Amino acid sequence: MYVCFVSALHKIVKSGSVHTRQLSTTANKAREMEERKVKVNNMEINYAKVGTGDHPVLLLPGALGSIWTDFKPQVENLNVDRLTIVAWDPPGYGKSRPPDRTFPDDFYQRDATWAYNLMKTLGYSKFSLIGWSDGGITSLLLASAYPDSVYRMVVFGANAYIHPDETKIYESIRDINKWSEKMRIPMIQIYGKDYFQKMWSDWIDAVLRLYEKQNGDLCKQVLPKIKCPTLIIHGAKDAMVLPEHPTYLKQNIANSKLHIFEKGAHNLHLRYSEEFNNLVTNFLVNRK
Repeated sequence: MYVCFVSALHKIVKSGSVHTRQLSTTANKAREMEERKVKVNNMEINYAKVGTGDHPVLLLPGALGSIWTDFKPQVENLNVDRLTIVAWDPPGYGKSRPPDRTFPDDFYQRDATWAYNLMKTLGYSKFSLIGWSDGGITSLLLASAYPDSVYRMVVFGANAYIHPDETKIYESIRDINKWSEKMRIPMIQIYGKDYFQKMWSDWIDAVLRLYEKQNGDLCKQVLPKIKCPTLIIHGAKDAMVLPEHPTYLKQNIANSKLHIFEKGAHNLHLRYSEEFNNLVTNFLVNRK
């Protein structure tokens, strides 16, 4: 949904289909990150991996999002001694093209299956999740479908259903020409203006269709199946996700807790990345 572009501080060395980057951190410690594609269910999925920790964590971006538009401060600065960070471009997004993105009625469930199979392909039978917006919905579905495969989960800017007022929000931002340049330009750089507009309109059509077909329900029915400790994060100034959503998630996910960023908006993890990273790291590394 909300995307933000921050210029990368990295050096790229290309070798075949593998990109190795020396990532600059606040401690001036270089750490190597690999970005490559792997075949999963006959799909070529692009992912980035960094870290040597014994706790694998998958980062799941929002609608139309990618590794570097949605999770650059996390890929660069999360604790790579305690964690192994994997971030992906969902099929049809970012560098996981072709083929182009489609939005059938089960596209959230499809992403959850792809994400689970990606981690299995990479050799991780159990892992944690950090999901933003659409990636948070995907995380909720993944954790409910494969409860024994998820250590811990962090979701933010996520919702289990669509409120009637949110359908109006989606329609109001359908035309990308009404977006701010800060939001629009990074997506045009990835997709081109025409394809970006088409895919964004397709996404809006899909969620509005789900609203009509499923009475707004995206994953309400499966929340009781989630077993893992869950951290729900919400920005009090989020204009995309109504404040009732994190409360609903807290009430319907066992062993969950809620943290509010009072000054945070939909992109709180980018605007307040240091605070977000510390909060998430402390939650993840305390697993039993």
